[in-house]
Amino acid sequence: MRSRYAMHDVKRGLTLALAAGLAGLGLWVAKQIGTQTTGHFWLAMAVVAASGLVLALANHIGTGTKGLRLRVSPTTFIVAFLPVVVAVGWVLLASQPGSGWQEGRISSWSSSLGILGVVHALGFWSGVLAFGFGVMLALSLDGVPVPEAAPVDPFFANDANDEPVTAERRWTRRRDREDAAPRGNVAETDKRVDEPVRR
Repeated sequence: MRSRYAMHDVKRGLTLALAAGLAGLGLWVAKQIGTQTTGHFWLAMAVVAASGLVLALANHIGTGTKGLRLRVSPTTFIVAFLPVVVAVGWVLLASQPGSGWQEGRISSWSSSLGILGVVHALGFWSGVLAFGFGVMLALSLDGVPVPEAAPVDPFFANDANDEPVTAERRWTRRRDREDAAPRGNVAETDKRVDEPVRR
């Protein structure tokens, strides 16, 4: 048992280390892209968000209690992820360089709402917000374990390739044998087993 957990811990540790390395590589790529222009800004933010997504998804991949099948919960998506989309999108739109898409409108709305100072302060950490956006996207998903195969009845072990009708006939014969066995009439039991199943 201890060796099983040890292998699990090694696998999980290696998965997390690989994900951290990929996230770091993504951050380095985003730095090379830069944020001088509007196009570069959004491309860099997308790479940073993907880095956060990869790091958080490693929690699903590297553990034995979860699997690669990801499940989306509509409630979790609406309650947890949508507010993050709105908040991060609002700040990034307001803090993009130059006069990018909707930048003036978002800044005007922020000023009208009295939150322009907060938006600009958060915009200083635009990379952190993008990274957190990717992490929240991964956390709003849930890893589902792969279902284990149902145990196979030894009587039907060789019936996997048979047609359903043949398998049903064999099962009916077995049931008839079990029903007739306590009665002690062997001749009648054999006769019932050899009879074809009528539909």
